[in-house]
Parts: sequence; structure tokens; C-alpha cells
Amino acid sequence: MPRNSRPVYSSTSGRLCPDCGLPVANCRCREPSREVPVGSGTVRVGRETAGRKGAGVTVVTGLPLPPAELAELASKLKKRCGSGGTARDGRIEIQGEHRDTLVAELRKLGYDARRSGG
Repeated sequence: MPRNSRPVYSSTSGRLCPDCGLPVANCRCREPSREVPVGSGTVRVGRETAGRKGAGVTVVTGLPLPPAELAELASKLKKRCGSGGTARDGRIEIQGEHRDTLVAELRKLGYDARRSGG
């Protein structure tokens, strides 16, 4: 294997640090306060009704933000849409149909946001 090639994922321990090769939780080369962002880089904005008795919510997934910043962004997006919602499990849920508004707002903030679903 070439020297500059390292595995980045292990089926036993999950995501690996690209610098030292250790599992991210045990990484020695990064600062302990620095959180590793999650997400694919593309922010998906979709609509869901499952488990909500038919009430639709707009769901934003794939944001590479720690929980505190995710909650702050959720607050800004809820104010922009004039609607309620929440940030949980690494995603933002906004009540109602706001896909176009959220995609435009996220693109303004510098994210590669795309509509998902039908």
C-alpha cells in the first residue's frame, strides 16, 4: 500500500482519523475540543409525514455542524420560515412545507443544499 494511502473507515471501529489511522474517538493528533463534522457535504432538504398523523415537516439533513451550532441554525431557519420546529439527531425539522425557502437560505449561508424527494 502506498504511504499516502490510509483506510478511513473500519467495520469494527467506524470512522478513522486520516492522519494517525486510529478510531476518531481515540485520535491522538486532534485537539480534544475539536468535534469531527458529520455529513456527506451535500445538505438535503426533504419532506416527511411518517409518524406525524399526516402532518408534513421539512427535514434538513447532512449538515456538518456540532449540536450547539445545529440548534442555532435551526433557530434562524425557523424564524425565516415563521414556523416551529426542532434540531435533533443531527437534523433539523421545520413544521410545514418550506423546501424552496430553506434551500435558498442554506445556499445563501454557503451550504451545497439540494431538494430531495418528490
